Amino acid sequence: MTAATIAAERDAPANATAAGTAAAPLLAVEQLHAHYGKSHILHGVDLLVGESEVLSLLGRNGAGRSTTLKAIMGLVAPTAGQVRLRGRELAGARPHQICRAGIGYVPEEREVFANLTVDENLRMGEQKAPRGAPRWTVEQMFDYFPRLKERRDTKAGSMSGGEQQMLTICRSLLGNPLVLLIDEPTEGLAPKIVAQVGECIRDMHRRGVSVVLVEQKLAIALKVSTRVCIMGHGRIVFEGSPEALRADEALVAQWLAV
Repeated sequence: MTAATIAAERDAPANATAAGTAAAPLLAVEQLHAHYGKSHILHGVDLLVGESEVLSLLGRNGAGRSTTLKAIMGLVAPTAGQVRLRGRELAGARPHQICRAGIGYVPEEREVFANLTVDENLRMGEQKAPRGAPRWTVEQMFDYFPRLKERRDTKAGSMSGGEQQMLTICRSLLGNPLVLLIDEPTEGLAPKIVAQVGECIRDMHRRGVSVVLVEQKLAIALKVSTRVCIMGHGRIVFEGSPEALRADEALVAQWLAV
């Protein structure tokens, strides 16, 4: 697939597969640039995320996927571009302001409050829901991940990596976001927990939360996503349906094969 073909497919209205994405996106990222020092990491990223959509960002390590999430969340200051949630400009805002506006974030590093219990960590994530956002409760989190209920009085720092990942996802959901950014949620997890994480993401979609997912495992991303984007060299090089990506072996080999 040539660069011209990729650009044409990306710009075609048919590629906005989620209803309403082209006309009125919930989250609009336009020409986003970001640097680490003198290193130019993001080179004009464009993303449109519709209501109740699961959009996976795929690509090799170093493509800029995690930096894109961090720039949307304000953890990396964008050097150019726009980030709009329901039309409200958020580029340059502080992370806590972006969170209160309705964007949640699950970091790859599983940043829990180590000296607090599971229950206390979950309560730390609670905040008033933005207009139109689904409401989540601690009991719902325990239904998703019964292991957290069993360990609700355990200090988070003594838990396994998988348990901490469950906790981080649930704490972010309790902020009642409109959009949840999730960075590599299945990295290093046992298959049973991976399945639980996948079901949790599918239920977010069913309940109306939009998800932007960075995921290295292609099979998982294709299973839970309504739309996929591939990043390469700090920009979007493909956008389309999971079915279109499955059918294009040359594209997978070019941008995703190790």
